[in-house]
Amino acid sequence: MDALLTAVRQGKALYVGISNAQPDDIEQSANCLEKQNSHLLIEQHHYSMLSRHVEHALAAPLEKHGVGCIAFSPLCQGILTDKYLDGIPEDSRAGKGRSLKVENITKEKIDIARALNKIANERGQTLAQMALQWTIRLPLISSVLIGASQPEQIIENAKVAQAAPFSEEELNKIEEILG
Repeated sequence: MDALLTAVRQGKALYVGISNAQPDDIEQSANCLEKQNSHLLIEQHHYSMLSRHVEHALAAPLEKHGVGCIAFSPLCQGILTDKYLDGIPEDSRAGKGRSLKVENITKEKIDIARALNKIANERGQTLAQMALQWTIRLPLISSVLIGASQPEQIIENAKVAQAAPFSEEELNKIEEILG
């Protein structure tokens, strides 16, 4: 923390942030900075409908210390899009052997994506749009990193800003699917 705080004090960084921290790491980092009259601003963590560590384990220390969270991989490297619902396209990350391993695209995850896709279609959204909207529904999520590989994906995903909020019934259905 001293090195990060020094970078801020020297004007080489604007704020202190950490990535992929566990609850104890957040506590220790925030406490250390508070003792030095500074603040931990942000924590970056993998968070999606298929990876809910942020809301289950990290929410308490983040909220306690007023730390925001930037979610990365909110589309679970494409699994929470309609791309893999009917197999692995050759031009996809998994098809090209980049960052997403074929063995991580399990039948269970695809079954979940298919069920979620039905709700997204009922809402007039793509699965990707709904997954992004679901991710940013938590007040502690400051931003999401979408990792788009094509300009069209950015345009399509930006439409989330115009989407209707989830109804309680929709959130309950989603929660049922996610288990």
